[in-house]
Amino acid sequence: MDAQSQWTGLDAGRLERITDHIERNYIGPQKIAGCQISVSRHGHSAYQKSFGSMDLERGKPMMDDAIFRIYSMTKPITSIALMTLYEKGYFQLNDPVSRFVPSWKKHRVWVSGEGEDMVTEAPRRPVSFKDVLSHSGGFTYGGGLPGVGDQHPVDKIYRGLKVRSVGGKDSMMEFLDKLGQVPLLYQPGERWMYSLATDICGALVEVISGKPFAQYLQEEIFGPLGMTDTAFFVAPDKIDRFCANYQRGPDKKLKVMDDPVTSEFAREPGFKSGGGGLTGTTADYMRFCEMLRRGGELDGHRVIGPRTLEMMHMNHLADGKDLTQLAIGGFSETANEGVGFGLGFASTMSQTQTATLGSGDYYWGGAASTIFWVDPKEDLSVVFMTQLMPSGTFNFRGQLKSLIYSAIID
Repeated sequence: MDAQSQWTGLDAGRLERITDHIERNYIGPQKIAGCQISVSRHGHSAYQKSFGSMDLERGKPMMDDAIFRIYSMTKPITSIALMTLYEKGYFQLNDPVSRFVPSWKKHRVWVSGEGEDMVTEAPRRPVSFKDVLSHSGGFTYGGGLPGVGDQHPVDKIYRGLKVRSVGGKDSMMEFLDKLGQVPLLYQPGERWMYSLATDICGALVEVISGKPFAQYLQEEIFGPLGMTDTAFFVAPDKIDRFCANYQRGPDKKLKVMDDPVTSEFAREPGFKSGGGGLTGTTADYMRFCEMLRRGGELDGHRVIGPRTLEMMHMNHLADGKDLTQLAIGGFSETANEGVGFGLGFASTMSQTQTATLGSGDYYWGGAASTIFWVDPKEDLSVVFMTQLMPSGTFNFRGQLKSLIYSAIID
């Protein structure tokens, strides 16, 4: 056994199956332009590799310090930020959000119909902090999600009010007040729907702390953890490290959908999206994951308490059900079978239902097919970065789990 395997309890030879798998199935046939994979166990790097290209058009190989659009992998960071305010005593999880957003006291819940014929009812209870952290508050994304569509009467109200996050110019309170005018799609806490809920969490961080959201993240998370390349836009002096973003055309060939030079991420946005606005590196996100694996602390900097974090990755769905039982629309950036959802993270409830190795891990993904997970039982952190829209084209998480967990030897 080599020294690295002794430190990590992972067979280095078996981990090299990842290299063969990615090159043979994805880089060679150019199903993706490039990717990075980082695996750490017991606090030691077990596997770290860059593959392919970060920009096919410019002939640029994948750089180890490449910057990616992490989209919805912003959500766990935002959720941790909001829960640091919970730990400071600003709110309890069952408190109504209307304590800080008075316009939400007028919320109604959609029953039927649309336009002038829409029927609504009063919520049985107000939307709580727990609801927005767990996507169970009754909000939507305003339509447009793959497989969900955008024809629901409630989504039409979102569009009419121009409720938006990325690309929007509303202040955080203006964004929250607009959501106070939109009927909830279901009674708070009773269902689950992927939504603007984590953008709400980011807005609440700003409103409650009294600091700009980006500043709060920098002071409480990015600075302490040394996440030096994570931000809501890519600075001009870092553009050469920014990946191109691709989609697969009808002919299955890769087509640029967001050039790094002209990307909206190349300039500072007006609205800082807590649900999907961040860019960053694999190394930065691994530092975030390692903080999670260590119970909220890294290199002497405690971001959040271990018991708070443990509660965050428990399943908070009603009656302990999984996403297949409660999700409306079915869309998320990961599979739903045997999966629960906590306060900012999905969690594996059943190996047999998910049909993947490992249980008790918690995770999330991003729209450009990125994924991470942390497994407290195995003391393991994994980050996978690529730039292929939309997510779900390939089951990278399931494939990587089989390759990595089958290499565990202790």
